[in-house]
Amino acid sequence: MQKPARTDRGPSAGPDARPLPGLARVWDPFVRVFHWSLVLSFVVAWFTPQVANGLIHHWAGYAAASLVILRLLWGILGTRYARFSQFVRRPRIVLRYLSDIISGREARHIGHNPAGGAMVLALLVGMLATSLSGWMMTTNHYYGVAWVETLHSLAAHGLLLLVFLHLGGVALASYRHRENLVRAMITGKKRAQDGASTH
Repeated sequence: MQKPARTDRGPSAGPDARPLPGLARVWDPFVRVFHWSLVLSFVVAWFTPQVANGLIHHWAGYAAASLVILRLLWGILGTRYARFSQFVRRPRIVLRYLSDIISGREARHIGHNPAGGAMVLALLVGMLATSLSGWMMTTNHYYGVAWVETLHSLAAHGLLLLVFLHLGGVALASYRHRENLVRAMITGKKRAQDGASTH
């Protein structure tokens, strides 16, 4: 007697059950390590301004700046979904996508969507501004200069606001498109079906 063919539907799947959607490799190891290392650097810097005479805070800032510089290079030389050319869009396209989000009809993208791509750039610029102004405060020329201290504070708090907006965007996209984007940034894989845009 011939054995029935095996399927990936599982033992309890009915005749109308659909196969699990395939996964696409999206985020390469560098992007994932960069992302979580930058998160760690920001958290450490934020909570250690007065620890060990600010030494930990300073080194966390230097680490963040170095990571951003490497990410800028990888945005040019890296894999498909890591390149700026793949996810950086013109302002009108970003605004149109934000409008689609408000109306609940935004398209799903395998890589960064237009709003996510804009947020990536904003976070990179914000981190560089925070790191640069922080470094300036350690130099003889700018040490104790009021406008530099104000710039650093504004940049840091602006960056914190961007982080909260980023988290909100990730949560919303995860809910709307029924996928765990945090897990995707750990495994590097996202759902490949549902007619996702590959732009």
